[in-house]
Amino acid sequence: MVRPNSTDVPDFILLGLVDSAETQLGLFLLFLLIYLVTVLGNAGMILLICLDPQLHTPMYFFLTHLSFLDLSYSSVITPRALQDLVSSTKSISFLGCFTQMYFFILFGGTECFLLSSMAYDRYVAICSPLHYPVIMSPGLCWGLLAGPYVLGFFDSTINAIFMSRLHFCNVNVIHHFYCDTSPVLALSCSDTYKVEIMVLLVAGSTLIVSLITISGSYMSILSTILKINSTSGKQKAFSTCASHLVGVSIFYSTMMFTYLKPKQSYSLGKDQVASVFYTIVTPMLNPLIYSLRNREVKNAVLRVLEKGVGL
Repeated sequence: MVRPNSTDVPDFILLGLVDSAETQLGLFLLFLLIYLVTVLGNAGMILLICLDPQLHTPMYFFLTHLSFLDLSYSSVITPRALQDLVSSTKSISFLGCFTQMYFFILFGGTECFLLSSMAYDRYVAICSPLHYPVIMSPGLCWGLLAGPYVLGFFDSTINAIFMSRLHFCNVNVIHHFYCDTSPVLALSCSDTYKVEIMVLLVAGSTLIVSLITISGSYMSILSTILKINSTSGKQKAFSTCASHLVGVSIFYSTMMFTYLKPKQSYSLGKDQVASVFYTIVTPMLNPLIYSLRNREVKNAVLRVLEKGVGL
């Protein structure tokens, strides 16, 4: 097995998004603002759920870990991207590059399966509301949480094993702002066919299996909602899963566009735009999506603030 540190190039160069210094400064300020909102939004969501007992339900249990994953994989990518936007030295070591890739896939893969667990939670809440407290027991909730982490670890480890077989000769410039599988594969002077197939299978199975689970849950949810007679009842039932559905749509559309295609279809501009969206923008949007139209979260904020003022 050929290890990345046995290649003919000393490190990688992350080319980034743009060349213009003025544009880089503008992107730095924009990405910094987005990252600060991401950190504050997701950390605030975690803290709010922990502080308010009325949010200690399965739905918010999963939402806590969704915020943790969003914060984690955004932090794997964004600080490095911010550094490169204001630095003339954009090199990253082989270890640093493959470590970034490993943890990004770990957190991203885990989030895919966690969204499946959240879809199942919404399915039980809408399709079996009377049995919801019994079905969604603490043991099942922890199982539905542990599964995504185990599967995410499996995905990232398999990817790391196969990517470690690549050999790099004379070209070390990555046409991206972080170390992702497609642009790194494009640099290899090895025969990447088997590695590409395995990476595609792992990424594809993660996205497709989790998406099938989510789709199955929402087909049952839609069937149940259509059977409700009153319009207000339908609206109330749909509102309980609307935020999750919006988050899933944004996350999966950009991920599938980027990963469910062979290396030959890699498009620098389009893939970078999609990557910016799901690595930097989506982690910021999730806490907003789950809070702006959520009355329970708004009431929890008021209760926590009242407790703080009372102290």
